[in-house]
Amino acid sequence: MKEILDAIQSTESTPADFAALTIPESYRAVTVHKDEVDMFAGLETREKDPRKSIHVEDVPVPELGPGEALVAVMASSVNYNSVWTSIFEPVSTFSFLERYGRLSELSKRHDLPYHVIGSDLAGVVLRTGPGVNAWTPGDEVVAHCLSVELESSDGHNDTMLDPEQRIWGFETNFGGLAEIALVKSNQLMPKPKHLSWEEAAAPGLVNSTAYRQLVSRNGAGMKQGDNVLIWGASGGLGSYATQFALAGGANPICVVSSEQKADICRAMGAEAIIDRSAEGYKFWKDERTQDPKEWKRFGKRIREFTGGEDIDIVFEHPGRETFGASVYVTRKGGTITTCASTSGYMHEYDNRYLWMSLKRIIGSHFANYREAWEANRLIAKGKIHPTLSKVYSLDETGQAAYDVHRNLHQGKVGVLALAPSEGLGVRDEEMRAKHLDAINRFRNV
Repeated sequence: MKEILDAIQSTESTPADFAALTIPESYRAVTVHKDEVDMFAGLETREKDPRKSIHVEDVPVPELGPGEALVAVMASSVNYNSVWTSIFEPVSTFSFLERYGRLSELSKRHDLPYHVIGSDLAGVVLRTGPGVNAWTPGDEVVAHCLSVELESSDGHNDTMLDPEQRIWGFETNFGGLAEIALVKSNQLMPKPKHLSWEEAAAPGLVNSTAYRQLVSRNGAGMKQGDNVLIWGASGGLGSYATQFALAGGANPICVVSSEQKADICRAMGAEAIIDRSAEGYKFWKDERTQDPKEWKRFGKRIREFTGGEDIDIVFEHPGRETFGASVYVTRKGGTITTCASTSGYMHEYDNRYLWMSLKRIIGSHFANYREAWEANRLIAKGKIHPTLSKVYSLDETGQAAYDVHRNLHQGKVGVLALAPSEGLGVRDEEMRAKHLDAINRFRNV
């Protein structure tokens, strides 16, 4: 690994130098183990501790197949899917690996008694398989997490509809929380030159998810002037949705849970902010009964920020806790887009407010390659910025996942893999200087 790292850090390394590097037989990776899937049996979700299930160990380098690339991972990040993986909810990810392993002789590689997790990376291409022409050893890249086979016609209008669509590092093996990762070449995108490795690794999954959900025509198709309600507006997803709304001329109404998180939204440029904790919103009277009076109070508060207008688009991801309120406050003909359910999957809402007011609910899941590319392009142009708040070492990934699980973080949490320290990998210092305050926005909280 030292030889690989030396080549990456040298300013004189050529593609030929990278192609000549010896690929090691093994590498350090963050894993969960198949024989431990029942370790949290009987515990409530909140009581399950990723620090107990996450391992950092040496694993063999996987075989490189057609259309694939091996990437030296300089940095990665923790997403909520890594938390789900580590606590074996809602199902063990080994069921995904077993299913993928039955697809072909080559996909059998993924069905192992350990799962290398992680759905983000920034790094350098080491090797490419047969049929890869767009990328060569030495290319500095980031990776999005959409893994597709594209053998069915269903995926050729929108690759997210491919029947064999998977999330890399969650539904496949050999993910990004490791020193080396295996990806399909159509997951790769250019690393933004003005960012460090850990900054470049942070946006991938959440930035692309927010782009599709809010901006793309496959999601809400946001336009100038739209009133956009953003739950968790300072968090991993919401912080990108807030930036997209502001950059696109919309009016974000940011919902947060503390004054500190409200300050982050103000720093991004948002003005309409609701601190749901300070204002005491409780949308459920008990576990089975919602409180429509709270929906109405919430809607009235929103209209104070919008000049009496209702919400055009709701950026939903908390799920059960907020969904009834989201449907209620959306204007007639408006749209609720949902990409997750961190507070529970079984949503309940009053359907009268949906059908009689011609509202739409759109399910949105990650992004296709084009959407991910566009989202990354906006990062590279300095229009959207990373929301990195804290960086851990690979050995500390369990703690990083614990912090995300317990919502002890702001924005995104990064993880250094091969990078020996933070701040490395910047290639355009002039552009970086122009955006340094925005890049460090979440680090300064």
